[in-house]
Amino acid sequence: MRFSTEPHKFYGGIDLHARTMYLCILNQVGEILVHRHMPAAPDPFLTTIAPSREDVVVCVACIFTWYWLADLCAQEGVPFVLGHALSMKAIHGGKATNDTIDSQKIAVLLRGGMLPQAYVYPAAMRATRDLLRRRMPLACPTGRAPGTRPTDQQPGSSAGDRPKDGRQSHPGWGRRALC
Repeated sequence: MRFSTEPHKFYGGIDLHARTMYLCILNQVGEILVHRHMPAAPDPFLTTIAPSREDVVVCVACIFTWYWLADLCAQEGVPFVLGHALSMKAIHGGKATNDTIDSQKIAVLLRGGMLPQAYVYPAAMRATRDLLRRRMPLACPTGRAPGTRPTDQQPGSSAGDRPKDGRQSHPGWGRRALC
């Protein structure tokens, strides 16, 4: 797992939704400079980060709405970090959560160098990746490639060989290729 560890003057954590977002900007010592709910659009975002734009890094959790923000940051020259949503949940996964807390936690994880990163796909490759992600459940409704047996019938397999949480014990078992 890669972590974002490069130092900056300002750290922005964003809890992004389809129409709105919460933005929290921290300085180097962890003081909250901005903590605001706003429309998820380029103009309000750029206006809000303008005072700290000289050395701000922006992070958002990897959910379905991050493409526009990554493209905007690349166009404007603002460093962008995509947080690995599942790993971030494992790190800060408290029971009390809401959008305001989440945006601040993302900024704190980014500032502390503890933010697990996800890969930011280049804009030219995103359409192909999305197509393949949507094709798999349609082509392989069972989750297996055609002609493969369920994992509990694999040669040399027994219930004692697999971890108790149901994961497969051998990396070659399961989905072998796109259907």
